[in-house]
Amino acid sequence: METRDCMTQFACCARRSRSRLAVAMFTTVMLALGAGKTSGQDYPNKPIRLVTTPAGGGVALSARLVADGLAVPLSHHIIVDNRPQILIGPIVAKASPDGYTLLFAANDFWIAPFLQDNVPWNMVEFSAVSLVVRYPSILVLHPSVAASSVRELIELAKSKPGVLNYASGLAGGPNHLAAELFKYMAGVSIVRIPYTGGGPALTALLAGQVQLLFGSAGSVSPHLKSGRLRALAVTGAQPSALAPGLPTVAAAGLPGYQSIGISGIFAPANTPAKIINRLSQEIARLTNRADVKEKFLSLGAEPVGSSPEEFSAFIKSDMATWGNVIKAAGIRAE
Repeated sequence: METRDCMTQFACCARRSRSRLAVAMFTTVMLALGAGKTSGQDYPNKPIRLVTTPAGGGVALSARLVADGLAVPLSHHIIVDNRPQILIGPIVAKASPDGYTLLFAANDFWIAPFLQDNVPWNMVEFSAVSLVVRYPSILVLHPSVAASSVRELIELAKSKPGVLNYASGLAGGPNHLAAELFKYMAGVSIVRIPYTGGGPALTALLAGQVQLLFGSAGSVSPHLKSGRLRALAVTGAQPSALAPGLPTVAAAGLPGYQSIGISGIFAPANTPAKIINRLSQEIARLTNRADVKEKFLSLGAEPVGSSPEEFSAFIKSDMATWGNVIKAAGIRAE
């Protein structure tokens, strides 16, 4: 009798153990499936929000093209959320790292901490996804300036320190920093004449009130064709389709020079790598499409995708370059 009771108890214990093991295995499988979903296997399964700067500017227009172009391959709408520059960083940094809130920003986003104190974001709060577009500038002169190349301009500036003037928009803007980098690398003294924006700066150059400007391709190109301005070079590392036939500043007399605006996409820090890689791959496909390239070029931008690692490396290099220039020139936000 005792033997049968022992056998019965043993059988019951065995059934309970098998039951607990089955539950544990089921739980493990479900957790693994859940982890797969959160790491990007079913991403995206709802609309994505792309936070960027106020509507109307070049960055916001580029963000709109990206949103429209990615909607089909991702099978969900991408909603462009235009916000003031000061807010775009905190909004995305505080969002869940699930790929459904992204940031589209340009150089001034990561350069801002060098120009002003208490910027309400830190680059460690973001994961780089992909470079999207480049915005090379063109070094242009008023026709009255006796220089037809970058080398001649440097020689002229060295022979007449403090005589030449350059126009720029707000402190820390693309045309301001491009000129200061030029001065820094060439070792010349050219005086900055500040204006409220790129438009007034260009108007002053056309009127002969200043001698040179690092202007956007879209704004200066019409005046190159009419002969009202003379173009010397583009500021990128390579010649640009936006300025056919022009050499780079580096090739034309100032080796190593590069000043280029870029925009790219970021996600909150700790976003799963599978999500970031999926987005990066789709952006690369998008920027290689002929119709998309044409649209970006019409905005004065060159579409170019990248891996997350390439984009992150570019940002670190860009921050180092501009940090040195801003410190040397004593530039502060106005």
